[in-house]
Amino acid sequence: MGIACANAWPGLIELCVEAVQAVRPANKVRIIPKIGCVEVNSHSKHWPCLFPQHGPGRKHERAITLAAWQKEIVDRHTQEFVHGLLHSDGCRSVNRVRRPLKSGDRWYEYPRYNFTDLSVDIQRLFTDALDRLGIAWRQMNATDISVARREAVARLDEFVGAKY
Repeated sequence: MGIACANAWPGLIELCVEAVQAVRPANKVRIIPKIGCVEVNSHSKHWPCLFPQHGPGRKHERAITLAAWQKEIVDRHTQEFVHGLLHSDGCRSVNRVRRPLKSGDRWYEYPRYNFTDLSVDIQRLFTDALDRLGIAWRQMNATDISVARREAVARLDEFVGAKY
């Protein structure tokens, strides 16, 4: 099992290593350098049991559904699930908008979260989790989901935190 982690986020690499060690404490965890990233790697014949969604081909071209026991965990730990998804395939940024007016351009900005994934199934897992948490979201395009309402961003800020 290998998880690619961007070098830009050493704290997330550390969290990934800790998570893999927590799930399979008897297995050795290696960090393998790659161009622009590292692979957090651990071998076990049991990984397919823990991640039955894994399989041949691209994830966005095959069905990604949670097994009943995985759904129970996600339902119990929805904030942690959203936190992990945003740290792996999302970001918090400041959106800057220009409104041209006769009196001159008016600029305003606001924070928002974006989540990007080619897999519609993974997008649905993310948006279903947001719905369970009562967090408003919008589908921006075929791959991107935006959380931009002030109260929704504030709610995510309570438990997501910055990448590091």
